[in-house]
Amino acid sequence: MSADQLATHALDLFALLGPGVAARRMFGGLGFYAGGLFFGIGDPDEGLIFLKVDDQTRQPFLDAGGRPFTFEYPDGRRMAMDGYLTPPDAAMEDAEAMLPWARLGLEAARRAAVAKAAKAAKAGRRKTGARAKAEPPPKGRKRPSPAKAGSRPSGAARSAPRRAADRRRG
Repeated sequence: MSADQLATHALDLFALLGPGVAARRMFGGLGFYAGGLFFGIGDPDEGLIFLKVDDQTRQPFLDAGGRPFTFEYPDGRRMAMDGYLTPPDAAMEDAEAMLPWARLGLEAARRAAVAKAAKAAKAGRRKTGARAKAEPPPKGRKRPSPAKAGSRPSGAARSAPRRAADRRRG
């Protein structure tokens, strides 16, 4: 199956998720997105769709016979990604049968995005704290330097005690 054929077929299957579902080419395969969330992988060579799973959604996929997404490195090694599993075969043929599986994939993608954002925020707070200790605080505005060496600054730049002393001198 070509990537274009798989993309068209998958988008038909995901149509019940609502508008905004998109397929993008990636690494010789496809990535499926909904609302900016990456929730699935398409493998044109096998004609299969793999949906994102997490600890909350993995077991239903495994109970339905889900297989992990695998890919091959250029040196021939194979890698299995157990974070993406196939839905049941019936879901590959019918949008209504795919809908609950696609929703599970989207829920897992949502939880992953929330966890990633929380981790980034925590890392940002750590960096900010470490940076604050390592670097001195920014300095205030510098006074304008006098026009000539030895000349006194204008009244606006003088301190209050100095202005008072200047007035007494007359």
